[in-house]
Amino acid sequence: MGKPVRITETVLRDAHQSLIATRMTTEEILPIVEKLDDIGYHSLEAWGGATFDSCLRFLNEDPWERLRKIKDKAKKTPIQMLFRGQNILGYKHYADDVVEYFVQKSIANGIDIIRIFDALNDIRNLKAAINASKKEKGHVQATVCYTISPVHNIESFVKLGKELEEMGADSICIKDMAGLLLPYTAYDLVKAMKEKIKIPIQLHTHYTSGEASMVYLKAIEAGVDVIDCAMSPMAMGTSQPPTEPMVAALQGTPYDTGYDLDKLVEICEYFKPLREKYISSGLMNTKVMGVDVNTLKYQVPGGMLSNLVSQLKQQGKEDKYDEVLKEVPRVREDLGFPPLVTPSSQIVGTQAVLNVVMGERYKMISKETKGIVRGEYGKTPVEIKPEIVKKIIGDEERITCRPADNIPPELEKMKKECAEYIEQDEDVLSYALFGQVATKFFEYRQAQKYKIDPDLVDREAKTHPI
Repeated sequence: MGKPVRITETVLRDAHQSLIATRMTTEEILPIVEKLDDIGYHSLEAWGGATFDSCLRFLNEDPWERLRKIKDKAKKTPIQMLFRGQNILGYKHYADDVVEYFVQKSIANGIDIIRIFDALNDIRNLKAAINASKKEKGHVQATVCYTISPVHNIESFVKLGKELEEMGADSICIKDMAGLLLPYTAYDLVKAMKEKIKIPIQLHTHYTSGEASMVYLKAIEAGVDVIDCAMSPMAMGTSQPPTEPMVAALQGTPYDTGYDLDKLVEICEYFKPLREKYISSGLMNTKVMGVDVNTLKYQVPGGMLSNLVSQLKQQGKEDKYDEVLKEVPRVREDLGFPPLVTPSSQIVGTQAVLNVVMGERYKMISKETKGIVRGEYGKTPVEIKPEIVKKIIGDEERITCRPADNIPPELEKMKKECAEYIEQDEDVLSYALFGQVATKFFEYRQAQKYKIDPDLVDREAKTHPI
């Protein structure tokens, strides 16, 4: 028979990252943390992903301060973050010493569970972060990025999960960032994983294709331990399935979460006016709230579809949208079938646009496409064909080792570069990841302190990838 299912609440991180480009402020978050803490959730996902970038770039906030304040109010529930392996929270690989120091400081400031993923599912890129998390006594949730291709199947995902368990993971997350999982596939995948893997399995998906709640029910029947949900005012569309209906659906069954629905309704009431505010300000575009079956047809995450549209708009080539959608799977195949998640989704999408707009494939090649072929991001799921390698990087040498093996330690250099701004140890990490963006924030912080000029920082709107 089944067992009670646990829920990770994503309203403080992924939900608003997916729906309003990570613009929820610390001031909006803090009043509800104690009530969220009282539910008995498996964890509160509150940090990582684009929260860091968004705090510094648009909200004039210190992300470390946000974490400490949340931790101060959440006394009972573990705080969880999303960590992009060797990319940390940025878009390129960093040296091991930066990865290690970032993990150390994240855990010291209040993170309990670190969900670590790599865009290519190259486990070499997870090694430094996993080892650092183990050393700091954090819970390591290692991630299998779910995708569909001729080379990805249930066996390959189970094998990957098993390898991650052997690397020291405390739990495994199946991360379906594009909302591609279908209910019966989810059942088969979870069942196969539970047969081979002893540690808990968690499932993360997005509502983009309209399948997500059904996916969760089938996964629960197959024995999944934890699912990711968001409070209903910040759920569905490109976000996660809603928490309250899920809790209600499982009541009185062997899978009953045991969470108090009345308490959840109180929390829901807190987020309703915030949602209205986001919609009326234009921050929440109701277009992202619907179901987009093209997600399943082209296997493209919802956020990536909107990026393609805006890139084509800039070129005045919106009529080429269908052509670009057909080109995406071809580019993905050429580049060795990477799963489409940050940063590979942006790389494949941009190259598809270039191929169509230029009227000739690979006439113009982005530096990131060259980077994937060179091996800068790690090993692709399938070897890239020699003729594609030749076309994209000519006779340049390719990287076959773990990319970070070629990056010398950078922490001391970073400390020297930002010495004049440092007010806390963590500032060097903000600078290491976001350079000028962090410097601009530090200047704003100093200006606030000495009451110089209140608005040094430009706060134009911009969306963020997963």
